Amino acid sequence: MQIFMILTAFLVAIALIAPLPASASTSNVDQAACARMKTRGVLGNDAPVGCSKLAIIRFSYVDFDGQRHTDGEVMVMAAAAAQVQAILDALYSRGFPIARAKLMDHYSGDDVAAMRDNNTSAFNHRSVTGGKRPSLHAYGLAIDINPVQNPYIELHSDGRAMFSPPSGTKYANRSNLRPAKAVRSGMAEEVIEIFAQNGFLVWGGDWDAPIDYQHFQVERKMAERMAALTVNQARAHFTEYVQRYRTCLSKDPSVHKKTGRAQCMESLQR
Repeated sequence: MQIFMILTAFLVAIALIAPLPASASTSNVDQAACARMKTRGVLGNDAPVGCSKLAIIRFSYVDFDGQRHTDGEVMVMAAAAAQVQAILDALYSRGFPIARAKLMDHYSGDDVAAMRDNNTSAFNHRSVTGGKRPSLHAYGLAIDINPVQNPYIELHSDGRAMFSPPSGTKYANRSNLRPAKAVRSGMAEEVIEIFAQNGFLVWGGDWDAPIDYQHFQVERKMAERMAALTVNQARAHFTEYVQRYRTCLSKDPSVHKKTGRAQCMESLQR
């Protein structure tokens, strides 16, 4: 009996540390979902992309308590759906925690409410914070991940730093190597390369002001170009772009990943 219990515990432990299988799937945005977005302020008439160029990805994820969920949803530009699906599958396979992932319909397009709820999201037709031009979220080519663990920080001229959401202040120190402190999970620094390898080369944590740790996006010029193409044309264009980045990065494996990412981003813009 004791041997059986030990064996059972061993098998459970193996199951917990074993890589999780890929799970994400993609579907088109139907008329009901499209109407709901318009009613709830997530999609306006002047959006850079409409429902025909968007897709919903449904995926599994692990939360911060180690529980597995199968109800994750994000909406993205359809042309980049395969790459976003690969990102989400990679996060799930490595057990990277996500607090929750609901479409912005649930928050009536209110980005502040979604951040307070620590919601991971993508498409939302809105302007950049504090500006007028469309955010990359309005293209479905930006993803905000775990906003509490990865807050948005607005820096004021008088030295004040405003954290959004406010609960993100506990993550102002981004180091996980802190004396006598427990390691924290769900921080964006862990997965920068996963996003970059799939075309989301821009990370808001690299910005000077504001600093947006939760935010990953495609370069704006690329997003504008993709929005002007058909879905199939944009998909082919983005796939080729991602492959060019991977090829560039693989030329010198000894280069530090962050340095290589910056160099390859510059080479793609030439």
